[in-house]
Amino acid sequence: MSDDEGRFSQPPPPVIQDASSDDTIRILLATDNHIGYNERDPIRGQDSINTFKEILQLAVKHDVDFILLAGDLFHENKPSRECLYQTMALLREYTMGNKPVQVELLSDPEEGKATGFSFPAVNYEDPNFNVGIPVFSIHGNHDDPQGAGAEGALCALDVLSVSGLVNYMGKFDLPISDANASTTGIAVRPVLLRKGTTYLGLYGIGNVKDQRMHFELRSNRVRMFMPRDKDNWFNILLLHQNRVKHGPQESVPEGMFDDSIDLVVWGHEHDCRIVPEPVAGKNYYISQPGSSVATSLADGEAIQKHVALLQIQGKEFQMDPLPLRTVRPFVIENVVLSEAAEEEGFDLSDQIEISKFLKSRVNALIEQANQLWDERNAKAIEDGEEELPHMLPLVRLKVDTTGVTATSNPIRFGQDFQGRIANPRDVLVFHRSKKPAARGVKVAIDEPELSIDDPSLTVSEKLAKIRVETLVNEYLSVQELQLLGEGGMSDAIQMYVEKDDIHAIEQHVARSLKTLMSNVAGSEEIDEEEVVDMLVKAKERHDKDYAENKAKNTTAKKSKASARDDEQSDDSMMMDLDAGGGG
Repeated sequence: MSDDEGRFSQPPPPVIQDASSDDTIRILLATDNHIGYNERDPIRGQDSINTFKEILQLAVKHDVDFILLAGDLFHENKPSRECLYQTMALLREYTMGNKPVQVELLSDPEEGKATGFSFPAVNYEDPNFNVGIPVFSIHGNHDDPQGAGAEGALCALDVLSVSGLVNYMGKFDLPISDANASTTGIAVRPVLLRKGTTYLGLYGIGNVKDQRMHFELRSNRVRMFMPRDKDNWFNILLLHQNRVKHGPQESVPEGMFDDSIDLVVWGHEHDCRIVPEPVAGKNYYISQPGSSVATSLADGEAIQKHVALLQIQGKEFQMDPLPLRTVRPFVIENVVLSEAAEEEGFDLSDQIEISKFLKSRVNALIEQANQLWDERNAKAIEDGEEELPHMLPLVRLKVDTTGVTATSNPIRFGQDFQGRIANPRDVLVFHRSKKPAARGVKVAIDEPELSIDDPSLTVSEKLAKIRVETLVNEYLSVQELQLLGEGGMSDAIQMYVEKDDIHAIEQHVARSLKTLMSNVAGSEEIDEEEVVDMLVKAKERHDKDYAENKAKNTTAKKSKASARDDEQSDDSMMMDLDAGGGG
């Protein structure tokens, strides 16, 4: 049975039988907001922040007790000033106010607070703030903590936390080296809440490498600090990991979490599977809200996007999906040119006929997307909501060109749809069917395939065969850079590729040149040869400082992780925790 068939054959989702407003905790659930995605695009630049605004408005409309986010609030590890400004302004506008917070904090408000400061970690416990709707969030792989300064690794959520706008949970230190990995685990301390007779435990695990998470779970070394009467609590686990298998240990199995968990909120995967799904052999359900903005033109992103109103009473819960109206409509289609040529009767060697056929398919997709938008607007008007202005749709046509000798330029093709779609530059993508591997032929998975001269491969397939980190290191090693150090440049490129930090390379070059200039400045008149010698010495000094700083940061992180491990010497899977009245 396929995944889709299994999903549709699931039993009906759980519901609360006899709801009582005094005992029901109401939560707005969302994840992967990716605020700042494509923010410089003149058409799509405000999509992520507009939808985040809608999410906050839904929280106010449905009178929730708090908002729960499962990672990747920001798209970039270092969000721009404009991005931070807009996010903080919206949080202040919609989450601050005179509305009384009806969920009582039972866990220690000092747990997770900023070191060296007196204010509590949970914002509505701070008498200096007037919080109406608290926001709890873990970090994802896009906005994870970086650096090793005096305050440890920091991320944008730390900034929102100390400003009193977001309650950052699920942050912990991990050792860098594999040598320390065998003696430490992941300690998960909860935020414990109560409303009436309902007791709720929130357990957050921010994103870590999937191999590491898989290892910790398999080794039974994820330590959940739970109340002694944990069976009387409704326990939610938030995590941000791969759910779909990408390799033997490059995902987290669904059935490896503790039996005391009632609901797992799964971030990172962008396709919306928000209706709770039971897990075979386990007592808990999994909800995968998906992203609130399309960050790629993949099939999973075309599923209508939702957030959810989660209601909990005692050990019962129910989840009502809420469709997001400000999400740009997205339609996608796959075309096999050889099959289309047989059906439509055009010549595969005639580029004009191929282009004409493809344009007809894109026009049909645009019509489909516009109709989808009109239907959503009509339904919203029936429900008493206001009509939204028309948005240009996202359209992707994936074309299998197997057997076709020549194709048109996708960018030039997209120019004909300027003003009709939001993504004219990448509306079209060509690919070829992969040839099945011959039996008995061993595939060297760990060795990068750097030979990309196969004429049967498209450009995208050639790029897919290259491991970026290996290619960068090999390229830089043979360039004999005269001004910039290889190590720092490699780190900057890695930040650009893995964290989508578009300014990483520019900032590294500016810092390096500034350092070099300061090392050679102040000298009297010198000839050209002396300038070269001075630059060589300055670069050597810069490389030495880089190596020392990297070693120092590594040592600092190891020491910090080791100190925390000493504090948590008990290595059991379950830890008892006094809830301070959580009877």
